[in-house]
Amino acid sequence: MILTNYSFIIVALGTVFLAISAAIAGTVNVYKGQSLISDAIGHASYPGIIFAFIVFQTRNPYLLLLGSFLSGMLCYQLIQWTHRYSKLHLDACLAIYLTGFFGLGMVLKSVIQGGRFHASQSGLEKYIFGQAAYMVEDDVKLIIIIAFIVSVLFILFKQKLIIYIFDYEFAFTHMIATSLMKNVILIMTILTVSIGLKAVGAILISSFMILPCIFANQLSKKFNHVIILGILFSTISAFIGSYLSCLYSGLSTGPCIIIIMSVLTLLAIVFGKYGLIRGKQL
Repeated sequence: MILTNYSFIIVALGTVFLAISAAIAGTVNVYKGQSLISDAIGHASYPGIIFAFIVFQTRNPYLLLLGSFLSGMLCYQLIQWTHRYSKLHLDACLAIYLTGFFGLGMVLKSVIQGGRFHASQSGLEKYIFGQAAYMVEDDVKLIIIIAFIVSVLFILFKQKLIIYIFDYEFAFTHMIATSLMKNVILIMTILTVSIGLKAVGAILISSFMILPCIFANQLSKKFNHVIILGILFSTISAFIGSYLSCLYSGLSTGPCIIIIMSVLTLLAIVFGKYGLIRGKQL
């Protein structure tokens, strides 16, 4: 029975709680107009994981999270600094640092490949495309902790975040700490990306965060409804994807979840309340 299988329970718990965090952080970023920032941070977090492994010589998920978080934070600050003090558009800045940091990660990995780290570094390549089957209890515990932190941050700052996202001028003039809101969004994003690398990988993590909001937007335009629908959509997709990957050997969990999300999102775009077909009837 797959539902009672230990490996399935570990994978399902990890991906479902990751889905909750991703739906919240992803929705906030999409409405803020920076949906691709998760893609840049996802690629930029990989060298942080490799560097943390080199420094601490362990694959402890908490230490790898620290390296991933610091690397993602550095990438984000460089993107903002370059965008502010140069004539480059934001998308150009994203492309520069996304590829640069990811290339650095691949170089660092090639350096430790075959060296004295060779035996213990096995598994680090899973952070590129993701491999949920390699998750252990410590990984799941960390994902649950981060999902809780992201949820608490969102609940605590919900009203201020909504004002900051949809009316920056109003938030600024009414003494709402816009810099604090910016940092809250950044922390939620980097934490979610960092814990999601092992499950879905640096390549697919942005889709994991963006698709729930796109799906929910075809069903409702109310922010609270979008958050709830996005969480339901992502958790159900994560559970089904985890189940199918355990049912059929050879199926990778992350890509399987993304395929399910993509198909359901396309259906919502066509047949949803605000989809293509319904939209023409309004």
